[in-house]
Amino acid sequence: MRCTPQVEPAVPGGLQPAGTAGSTIAEATVDAKASPAAHRCRRWVTASIILAAWSVTALPAAGSDPVTALAARSLLLDAQTFGPTVIAVGAGGHILRSADGGSTWELARVPAQATLTGIHFPDDRHGWAVGHDALILHSEDGGLTWARQYQGENLQDSFLDVCFLDAQTGFAVGAYGLFLATADGGRTWSPRRIIEEDYFLNRISAGPGGTLYIAGEHGTLMRSTDRGATWVPIPAPYDGSFYGLLPLGPKALLACGLRGRIYRSEDDGDTWQPVPNEQRVLLATAGRLRSGLIVLAGQARVFLVSRDDGRSFAPWSPGLTTGVAELVVAPDGGLLAFGEEGVIHLPAP
Repeated sequence: MRCTPQVEPAVPGGLQPAGTAGSTIAEATVDAKASPAAHRCRRWVTASIILAAWSVTALPAAGSDPVTALAARSLLLDAQTFGPTVIAVGAGGHILRSADGGSTWELARVPAQATLTGIHFPDDRHGWAVGHDALILHSEDGGLTWARQYQGENLQDSFLDVCFLDAQTGFAVGAYGLFLATADGGRTWSPRRIIEEDYFLNRISAGPGGTLYIAGEHGTLMRSTDRGATWVPIPAPYDGSFYGLLPLGPKALLACGLRGRIYRSEDDGDTWQPVPNEQRVLLATAGRLRSGLIVLAGQARVFLVSRDDGRSFAPWSPGLTTGVAELVVAPDGGLLAFGEEGVIHLPAP
């Protein structure tokens, strides 16, 4: 999810190019009580910081602004598209916005420098970004401008993901069982305990039928069929961490996580079938192309492609050798990878 421009040392916001200390990713096996920052970075592990430029396309920033160009090459952790717009968030409070499908980028003004880990727009105007320092940001103009909407008293709290069903109803999840809900567009946020343990809640997703799903550590999988009012545990196929959870249809799910674990369910998670995979690395994200192909990514160099709706996967080598945190289908139908190298447009599988 980039090229490496040369910029002057004096750069606002602590920007650092990919591959420097600012974008080093923690190992996936960090202790369960490590810092929230390390736990967010557990989603994916890096083995290299070299970009194979012959097979991936680095995307330029708008104009010749070196600060924006450098931000587009820094650590990015989540992204979303709507219409021709692509918005990504990451380290240093960076929010990058593209109005042309990811061809060029502009750096939004953000009232914080905390690492941002999740973003969601339920429509083309209202959006939320969450991250470290117990921070929630809000935009009412399609991501052009952002305001601080919520910040918890405990700045050690970290949000890891956010999901809104509409412009009023949304949820933010994170470290140590952190769960907040709003029914008024974020004007008020209410904390809730939906699990007894202090497990990390890594991802929250909505299925095509409106069912909500949460994936977390220690085999945590949860489901809500009443717009988040109540949550029930989903029987987990193993007790390790899940980082990616992709709804494939009204009842079909695909889950992935540590050590290359992939599981598929056809009954809304009541039962799971393991999907064979010899690549024993952390899988952080799953994306589904318009063609129906499913791509998994995470630890550096490892990409997997399924051509049978997630029932089997084969290795794929797009040439990107750094860690990927999020895969997003671009407005033109292509695939954008966001992670340690910033934003990269991948070739078609």
